[in-house]
This record gives sequence, structure tokens and C-alpha cells, in this order.
Amino acid sequence: MLVAGVERTEYANEGPAAQPARSALRFARLSKATFVGGIVLTVVLFAVGGWQRRWIADDGLIVLRTVRNLLAGNGPVFNEGERVETNTSTAWTYLVWFFSWLTQARLEYVVLGVALTASLAAVVFAMLGASRLWGGPRATLLLPAGVLVYIAIPPARDYVTSGLESGLVICWLGLLWWLLMRWAMADRVRMPALLGLVFLAGLAPLIRPEMTLVGGLALLMIVIAPMPESRLRPIVLRGLIIAVAGLVPMGYQIWRMGYYGLPYPNTAVAKDAGGAKWGQGFTYLWDLVGPYYLWVPLLVLLAAGVVAARAKSAEADPAGRHVAPESAHRWNARVVREWLRSPAAVVTLVLLSGFLLTLYALRVGGDFMHGRMLLPQLFLLLLPVAVVPIRLPQGGLRAATAADWSFAVIAFALLGTAGWAVFAAGTTAIKTGTKISSTGIVDERVYYVLNTGHDHPILAEDYLDYPRIRSMVDTIAAHPDGGLLLNSPSFMFWDMGFPPQPIPEGGAGHTVYFLNLGMTSMNVPLNVRVIDPMGLAYPLAAHTERLVDGRIGHDKSLYSDWVVVDTGMVDQRPWLPWYMDPKWVAQARTAMSCPATEALMVSYRDPFTFERFRHNLRHALTFAKYRIDRVPKYEIQRCGLVDPYPQPPR
Repeated sequence: MLVAGVERTEYANEGPAAQPARSALRFARLSKATFVGGIVLTVVLFAVGGWQRRWIADDGLIVLRTVRNLLAGNGPVFNEGERVETNTSTAWTYLVWFFSWLTQARLEYVVLGVALTASLAAVVFAMLGASRLWGGPRATLLLPAGVLVYIAIPPARDYVTSGLESGLVICWLGLLWWLLMRWAMADRVRMPALLGLVFLAGLAPLIRPEMTLVGGLALLMIVIAPMPESRLRPIVLRGLIIAVAGLVPMGYQIWRMGYYGLPYPNTAVAKDAGGAKWGQGFTYLWDLVGPYYLWVPLLVLLAAGVVAARAKSAEADPAGRHVAPESAHRWNARVVREWLRSPAAVVTLVLLSGFLLTLYALRVGGDFMHGRMLLPQLFLLLLPVAVVPIRLPQGGLRAATAADWSFAVIAFALLGTAGWAVFAAGTTAIKTGTKISSTGIVDERVYYVLNTGHDHPILAEDYLDYPRIRSMVDTIAAHPDGGLLLNSPSFMFWDMGFPPQPIPEGGAGHTVYFLNLGMTSMNVPLNVRVIDPMGLAYPLAAHTERLVDGRIGHDKSLYSDWVVVDTGMVDQRPWLPWYMDPKWVAQARTAMSCPATEALMVSYRDPFTFERFRHNLRHALTFAKYRIDRVPKYEIQRCGLVDPYPQPPR
């Protein structure tokens, strides 16, 4: 009672002048609590949604095969003795390897945990960066908006735990966005923070090759912008920034070219990442945008963002004056450089990057996984409106007038976005199940759930129930002498290619030739060679020409005749599988004697020496451009070799 009386006496003595201060303090606390609550709510919704759809994709298991080889001391390879980079994201491979080494836990659980953590951190960074943009939770309520759009899209929740690098990519984008906003709005830029920012931006090509666009633009903006106060001269400081940003990616690039003999991951060769399939790209875009009416929240939030920006500008300058740097009426180099270190420049950067990356995805034809290749672009476009500020009218809602129209617009936008999110979260875009439509696009998670019979296929053995995989394991066990496993139309057995006699002690070794690399390679020992007709782990297939009408992401397919020759199997009947022609095998043998093809194969199979490193480094670009014809007789003609079965003259 005494305390309460003292408090009443203190407030009574303060007088009416203290009332606004107390109101401002209460509102600041409310605003901060609202913002923190919004982050917690978003993270919980995303975590629950991702966990309900937890799984590890076949392509996610591919990463784990490389991690197994790293842990076994075989190096960053897919098959021991063959230096092939089968993972597009270098950073993801080594991140999973590090936590696997640190925890010694089962690989599937490690990648599940790391992917989930990175995905959740991404939305936190996105909201923190947007909070900076809108002035922080002080005078406004910052409510989740763009992040709700992202987490509502079913593909976004599908790839929270898929074992792929999707979570790492958006986490890197979100962290870069937040740090860029801190850099742009800081009164004084500290050198450690600046160097940390440029180091992060420089990691772009190791996150995913196409992210080089985002990291490169960010670095260009930082280098051109005014340098912070330092004892170093500006030109020296810019040189230091470039050195810090380029140290890891350039070092790895030199290593990659010398070790693998390519300037980029082998996956880029297998999928011809520089090719153009615009029509398929627009089909892929509509496959994501159409079913969810994604254009609706994008337009609504665009309007809300513009209105919020105008309201913020008017609040900063009530008189309507345009505050600009000296000589802003002339668009000169100094003005541009000063503008580059501003929130507007950072917003321009992320929006431009999202647009350009979308164009790139359209050009290459998108992907076969529903929505996956457009998730980073969507995340980028939503970053400025990850949260949206809503300024309450003076005097409360009852005192609102026509002048408070911006409050009404943003309020309706938030309500509309929330309503759309509820609709989108329960929408099923692809209902064909295990049937792949003519577009070649499939709901990858549902496809494997139905084909394996497991609601959450996570462990490698869950994929033993995928057609042919259990019979593959049984076939290997039934043929201890080794051989080549070729998948047959039957799910119960594999066609075999047999090694020549005499069989060496311990067997001649097994090679599995199958499209689904992840589930096959994770269900066999490391001494079983696993290669694929598309070429993700098999450069000979990767360097074939793209099939014009092939399924997107699967538009290369090397005939098994080449593999019979490459593995040294008996190429005569009755040991040759019934559907193979000995003449084609003989022609494949001749075709593989092409000097350029032999040089390619030697580049990744020869023992790794300094001389091999130097040779690969010099010829990496040549190897990257090299292509062969998958039809042996045509390849013989291309290379100018002598056909063992020439066509008779007409």
C-alpha cells in the first residue's frame, strides 16, 4: 500500500507534461514486444510447417556420399579414385562435413538439423534487416508480412529439411541483407564489421554459383561507396576489401580447377547451366506462381511498401522538403557514391538481384522440382517487406481521419496477406502424385513419399523401398565377384555385365549405373562405384550434348554401351545383356579412344600430383567446353576415327 501510495504521489507530482513521455515509453515497449513476438511466431510456424513435411531428397543424399568420402579420408569425391565435384554448393558440402565430424552423429540427422536451423535463421535475418529499413521497433508496429508469404508457399516448407542447400542459400541472403542494412545506416562504420560483411559477400560462388550475381553487386556497391574513416588511404582500403572478399573463393577456384579439372562444379556441365530453354522456363515460373496466385501478395505488398516508404519520408520531413546531399541537383559521381551507402541502394540491390536471377532461371528452363529454383528469387523480392511498419493514427483508431489513408492501406495489405497465406498454405499445386506430366515438373517430396511408402523418407534405408533399390543391394550380395549393374524394367532384378576371367582376389568390384545417385550410393559401401547416365557423377555422360526435347534437369542420357567399355566388362554374348548390340559396344570402344576424350578422363582419374594439378589448371576451360556425341558411330565421325563397322556404300 505504501509503495502504491508513493507511486500515485510521484505520478501526481509529474504533471501533464510527463504524460506524452510515459505514453511514448509504453508504445515503444509494445512495439518491441510486437516485433519480437512476430519473429517468434514466424519461426514457430516455419519450424512446424517444415517439420510436418520433413524428408531428405535423393539429391540431398548425394551430398552425404561426398561427406562419407571426406570422413573416410578419400577426399571431396563421389567415387574413390575419381575427382568429380557432384555437389553444386561447395559451402553446403563442407558445412555438413564439419558438423558430421564435430557431432559424430548419423549423417542424415546432421543434415536434417543443419538444414532446419539455417532455414529458420534465414527468416530471422530477413525480419531484422527489414526492421532496420523501417527504423526499428520504436515509433511503429512492425508486423510480419513478406516472411508470411514465403513460409506459406508449400515448396518453401518442403525444402526446409530436404538435405539440399536451399536453407543455406536463403540464410546467406538474409544475413547479407541484414548486414548490408546495418552498414548502410550506421553513423560510423567499424572496420571489423565492414571486413566481415565483404567476407560474407565474397562467399557467394561457394554458396551457389549463381549467387555470385548477388555477392558481386554487393561488393561493387561497397567498393564504390565512400570508405569509412581509417588510417589507411581509400585506395589501400579498397584493395584490402577486395582481398578479404576474394581470398576464400579465389583460393578455392584455383584448387577446383587443378583438382577437378573444371572451372565450376560438374553439375553445371551435366545440366548445361549456360544453355537456353526459355519456353520451359516460363512454364516453370507459372507452375509456381499460378496455383498459389502468388502475384496477388506480391502486388499487395509492393503497394504497401511504397505507401510505407512515402509515409516514413513524410514523417521524417513534415514540411515536404527534399533533404539531399550537397549538389544533389546534379547527378554526379559524388552523389552516386553517397547514395550507394543508403537503405534505398540496398533495397535496389536485392530487388534487382531477384529480378536478374529470375531471368536466369527462365533462361535455363527452371528445374524439375516444383518451385525449388525460384525460392531464392522470391526470398530476395520479399526482403524489403519481410516486416511492414504500421503507424497508428494520432489519438488512436477512433481519431483516424482521411489523412490517415496510409494506415488503412497498410492495414488492409496485412490482412489480405494473412488471408492469402492461409489459402496458399493448404493448396496442392501438383496432384499427379508419381506421374510425371509433360512439363517434367514434379512435387519431389510427394513423389518420393508415395514411391517409398514412407511419410518421412529420411534415412538411406527408407529408400530401399523405392523401386529397384532393395533388389540392387541383393544383386550386389549375390555377385561377390563384382560386375556392372544395369537397371532392368523389372523392379526385382538388375541386368548384369560380368568382369573377364580370371577374377582378381577380392573380386573385380561393383559398378552401379543408375539415375538416382543418392539412394543408390548411400545404400552401398564406398568401394561400390556409383555413376549415372545424366552425368552428375560421371563426366563421360556429363560431356554429352543436351537432348533437345529431354526432361528438364534430365536431358542427358549416355548409352550403357560406353559403360561396358569403361568398366572393362565382357562385351560378347552371352555375357552381354540381351538388349545390347556387340557392334555398338565395339564402336563405343573406338569412340573412347578419341584423344580429347582420353585427356578428359585422365584429368580426373590420374593420380593427383603437382604436374596433374598444373595441367588441369591450364586446361580447365577447355575441358568444360568439350562435348561428345552419345551415339558411338557419330562420335567416331566427329573425332575422325576409323569405324570398326563402316556403313556399306550405297
